[in-house]
Amino acid sequence: MKFSKAVVKCRVPILILALLLMIPSALGMAATRVNYDMLNYLPGDMDTVIGQNELLDGFHKGAFSFLILEDMPAKDVAALKKQVERVDHVDTVLWYDSLLDISAPMELLPDKLYDAFNAGNATMMAVFFDTSTSSDLTMDAIREIRALAGERCFVSGMSALVTDLKDLCEEEEPIYVGIAVALACAAMLLLLDSWLVPFVFLASIGMMVLMNLGSNYFLGEISYITKALSAVLQLAVTMDYSIFLWNSYNEQRRRYDDNKEAMARAIQATLTSVLGSSITTVAGFISLCFMSFTMGRDLGIVMAKGVLLGVLGCVTVLPALILVFDKPLQKTRHRSLIPNMDKLAGGVVKVFPVFLAVFALVVPPALYGYNRTNGEVYYDMGQCLPEDMEYVIAEGKLRDEFNIASTHMLLVDAGLPAKQVRSMVDEMEAVDGVKYVLGMESVVGSRIPEEFLPESVTSMLKSDNWRLLLINSEYKVASDAVNTQIGQLNGILKKYDQGGLLIGEAPCMRDMIETTDHDFKMVNAVSIIAIFLIIAIVEKSFTLPFILIAVIEAAIFVNLGLPHYLGQSLPFIAPICISTIQLGATVDYAILMTTRYKAERIGGADKKEAVHTALSTSIPSVIVSGMGLFAATFGVALYSEIDIISSMCMLMARGALISMASVIFTLPALLLLCDKLICATTAGMKQSKHPKISNQEVYAK
Repeated sequence: MKFSKAVVKCRVPILILALLLMIPSALGMAATRVNYDMLNYLPGDMDTVIGQNELLDGFHKGAFSFLILEDMPAKDVAALKKQVERVDHVDTVLWYDSLLDISAPMELLPDKLYDAFNAGNATMMAVFFDTSTSSDLTMDAIREIRALAGERCFVSGMSALVTDLKDLCEEEEPIYVGIAVALACAAMLLLLDSWLVPFVFLASIGMMVLMNLGSNYFLGEISYITKALSAVLQLAVTMDYSIFLWNSYNEQRRRYDDNKEAMARAIQATLTSVLGSSITTVAGFISLCFMSFTMGRDLGIVMAKGVLLGVLGCVTVLPALILVFDKPLQKTRHRSLIPNMDKLAGGVVKVFPVFLAVFALVVPPALYGYNRTNGEVYYDMGQCLPEDMEYVIAEGKLRDEFNIASTHMLLVDAGLPAKQVRSMVDEMEAVDGVKYVLGMESVVGSRIPEEFLPESVTSMLKSDNWRLLLINSEYKVASDAVNTQIGQLNGILKKYDQGGLLIGEAPCMRDMIETTDHDFKMVNAVSIIAIFLIIAIVEKSFTLPFILIAVIEAAIFVNLGLPHYLGQSLPFIAPICISTIQLGATVDYAILMTTRYKAERIGGADKKEAVHTALSTSIPSVIVSGMGLFAATFGVALYSEIDIISSMCMLMARGALISMASVIFTLPALLLLCDKLICATTAGMKQSKHPKISNQEVYAK
């Protein structure tokens, strides 16, 4: 009680301190860099990552793009090339006039080079930057090139994707945070018992969200997915804690005339309950940190931090706000719109075998769909953008006019004899889907001796340690065909140069597929084991963790199985994160009901009476919590044009409803079915094996 009384006594200083902390929090949020490149989160010991670093260190080249120019005379293209070369952080631009004077006929180029850079009314130039793919400097250069080139120029490549993604995110974020707040507020206005309290909740939670986002500054940077989802998720997940404090405070006010004493007791009750509840949520988010694809760690740390800050705000800032606004809060109270749930609870208990049968029938197809969905995800980040984005249009032009769907880069030992390099290139060009391999050997021929090449070309294709070759492929990034192709190319490369490196977007995506497949299994196992142990300790039971996790996991199977039956493809990160988030965020519903069921059984009620009481008293809390999570995420899912954000929010919204329904209808049925086993394996419940006869008679009547 010392802490609770201190909070009540220091309520005004607490509010002043919280408001003052908003200043550094806002500055920290503004100064936190956002990373829009998923490939940055691959483990650093992979060949593709090592190769990208070698390319930047050895050649001073990081990002790479193709510029496609339509209906533009050669002289205008040459003039544009010179302008592009002057753009900050553009290292090299390769086009026809890099090899021959613009006055010379293009037919003097080797056929391979001519065909590589010309198609119908379009020509193409390759641009290398001296900064990394997702660097802010690279994105600024992409924007400047687009401004120089106008409507007849299309910029492809990962840097163009990252640039468009960043611009779209920054445009959308303020809007969908506003949507999440508005819909969550509407849900609370309808489901709570005061017209003013939702705004007090939002003020308290908003402060904690800003503190969380501001403290991300110390992480160095966060992913755009983390930035986009963290505020919405923190709002949805920690709203429960505010509701619990409000309900507890009103209950204590009926017992104590002094509202300060009532609040002190409410804080004490809330702290005890919320700490136990939040542990499972934190465990769910922390399990994401076990991903070797480190974007999971990024999201996990930020969200775990957000939940802990939410708990802190719930027992400090929120009580202070409620006490300050106590009179208007009490004057604006009204009856809750949620009706008495005794009849519904009685009906569920009466026909519980029906719900057991439904559970048994739903799980197999849900599990089948769940397993199929995991194999139908997409890894191509271009798919998450709307079709009218500049990057998507440019990639379409590159594919349709030049038949290039992806570009790989080879780094081979500079000391490898030219004869072996040519032999390797010949073998690689025979691989299915390889359109051509471009390198020094493609440029040097009988018509153009190597010593005649300008230094700008030789420095681009050869360094002290490495030769650089470009491989253009007809196969799309992250497709099965390109992954097979990459495996074959790697096999050829290692035959000629064991230390050679195959890099680029498609090889990185292949590594990402292998990495995240392992991560999915790891994160699922860690989250289930962690939450199992927490429930076992909290409930002091061996059986209850199996039942509670089975209920929520079945809801997850349904949620993630539906995309298979609906013919939807999800971004690869969605199933990994959603399975963990849904388990951690909604298992609290099941714990709430089970704790009350245990208390009733230990108190002497028979199993049906205990389940009936637990269900009727828990349904309102479960509905408010589930609808809060649904409201905060559903609007964002409908609004966002970024498929990763939209898909993950839709899965969270749907998952909240499915988990809510599972806890209300399936969990009571399983508690009734397994009652004897639960009593035998739960501390303090063994005496509940033989409930009072009077309770059975009362319930029967």
